[in-house]
Amino acid sequence: MNLRRLIPIFDNSVSSWALEARLLRWLTLIWLFVGLIMLFSASYAVADARQGDGLYYFKRQILWVLVSLIGFNIIVNLPLRKILRVSHWFLALFLILIFVTLIPGLGKKAFDAARWIAIGPVPIQPSELIKPFLVLQSARLFGQWERLTWRVRFTWLGIFCLVLLGIIAQPNLSTTALCGMTIWLIALAAGLPYKYLGGTALGGIVLATLSISIKEYQRKRVMSFLNPWADATGDGYQLVQSLLAVGSGKTWGAGYGLSQQKLFYLPIQDTDFIFAVFAEEFGFVGSMALLILLALFATLGLIVALKAKNPVNRLVAIGVTILMVGQSLLHIGVATGSLPTTGLPLPMFSYGGNSMIASLVAAGLLIRVARESSEAEVLPLRRTRENKPQRRIFQKTKR
Repeated sequence: MNLRRLIPIFDNSVSSWALEARLLRWLTLIWLFVGLIMLFSASYAVADARQGDGLYYFKRQILWVLVSLIGFNIIVNLPLRKILRVSHWFLALFLILIFVTLIPGLGKKAFDAARWIAIGPVPIQPSELIKPFLVLQSARLFGQWERLTWRVRFTWLGIFCLVLLGIIAQPNLSTTALCGMTIWLIALAAGLPYKYLGGTALGGIVLATLSISIKEYQRKRVMSFLNPWADATGDGYQLVQSLLAVGSGKTWGAGYGLSQQKLFYLPIQDTDFIFAVFAEEFGFVGSMALLILLALFATLGLIVALKAKNPVNRLVAIGVTILMVGQSLLHIGVATGSLPTTGLPLPMFSYGGNSMIASLVAAGLLIRVARESSEAEVLPLRRTRENKPQRRIFQKTKR
């Protein structure tokens, strides 16, 4: 591979990409740029208080972005069939690591949940890193569903169930719900029978209900979501502060860097509630601009899916679109009080290297599908004789 292609600004092959691929690349880079600017504002005060350096989290995020962009460019220049060949190995690796987090002494706890493994100074969150590979393997399974035996089907469905059970045991209900909904919607897009989809949907609802019933803090979150003002200094504190931040933004916002809620009123303002800071500083207008960006990304993702001739490629595009846009909307829904309080990061905004890697890998997969969807055209040749079958040639552009 040409080493220049590892760095986005030096990748001179972009001009030959399909229009959708180029637009998605620009949207991804704009999304990333705005996210970094927002993280700088949201994290400065807390980094200065905790680490004695206001740029501490921002500098670390820049390092993760550089690493992630190398992976992003490798993926957009690598044939999807090669990525699919190794996706199950990555899925198996991260599945093992998910269960390793449950082992006392190995899993690193934060907010009563063991979601990380510390490898030296680098925290690994396998439940984040597994997301794009879960999309790949789901697309691979459901895109070839009719050609597979029931033994293969049950094996992979069992592996998906293990992934969801491992994540919910950490406990991490929000990520479990996101991954479960992504798999389910990919299966729906693949055209699986409704009796299978209905049964799995019912099972997911039962699992979520049991988790909320067993875990007291999850139950309190749901109850406080219904009326956070009833306990504004207790269980509803986080959501109340988020709503105050969003409401304070009004139409045009308080101005970049001028959020008051990020000054130790709003908890976890640089990760799970970063949208609240964004809404306070950029107001309704800025929030609508972000939603428009998400709508453009979703529209392009669906266009790419419709143009894909290979069913697996089509499902990869649908899965990535659901993952990126769906997670963003869930995060925004939590920050605005539309959904129960959960711990989902906003892709490419929230602080965290694992989330950044997963987001850019997923975006890279969608761009790769966009490139491949336009690289082959079927050109029929006229029949030379009526009893001869029509021949076709495939023209491929240079990758």
